[in-house]
Amino acid sequence: MRLAAKGLTAILSIITLGAALSLTPAFAGDDGNSKNVTEDEIVRALAPPKKPLTRGLSMAPQAAPAPNPAETKLMQSVRGRATRSLSSTEREEIASAAKDKPNIDLEITFDYNSANISAKSLPSVQALGRALTSPDLKGSTFVVAGHTDAAGGESYNQDLSERRADSIKRYLVEKYGIAASDLVTVGYGKSKLKDPSQPMAEVNRRVQVVNMENKTTASK
Repeated sequence: MRLAAKGLTAILSIITLGAALSLTPAFAGDDGNSKNVTEDEIVRALAPPKKPLTRGLSMAPQAAPAPNPAETKLMQSVRGRATRSLSSTEREEIASAAKDKPNIDLEITFDYNSANISAKSLPSVQALGRALTSPDLKGSTFVVAGHTDAAGGESYNQDLSERRADSIKRYLVEKYGIAASDLVTVGYGKSKLKDPSQPMAEVNRRVQVVNMENKTTASK
C-alpha cells in the first residue's frame, strides 16, 4: 500500500508541475513579459511620414522637400567613417540632426562591461535586420547609436558605447547584407542616459536607431 501511495503521490506531482509549466508565458523576459520588438513595429517607427493626399487641378505628384544642405553635408562626411574617428562635435551634430527624424529605441542590451549582444536581445536585433532590408526602409541611411550606463569613467564608457554600436553594425552587415555605408555608427557613452534617475539601470545600456535619409533622396 505504501508503494502504491508513493506512486500516486509522484503522479500527482508530475500533473501539478505540468499544469504550472503550462501557465508560463512563452518567450517571456526576466520579468515575465516579452520585451522584444517586432519587425513591423520597427518599420512603422522608422518609415518617413506619409504625406496626406490632396485634390487639385493637377494630379502631378508633389515634389519631395529639399534636403537640409547642412545635414546632407554632415551625413556625407561621416558615411563610411570608423566610429572612433568621430569628434565630439560631430557626435553632437549627429544627435541634433537626428532629433526630428524617424527613430526607435530598441533597448538592445549587452552583457555587463561588454559589447556582446545579450541573448534576450538577439531577437530584437534580428527583427531590426529584417526591417532595414524591407522595401519600406531598404536603401536609407541609418544612425546606430550606442549608449552605456553610468558605471565607470567617461573615456571607458565612450569606447564601450562605440564598440556596442560597431557590434550591431557588424551583425547587420554580416547576417543581412546591409551596406556598411548605410549604417553610421556613433557612441555617446554615458552622456545620454535613457533613465537619469537610475544611472546604473540596464535600460541605459542600449542602441538607438534613427532613419536619417529617405531612400528616395539618399543618393541625391
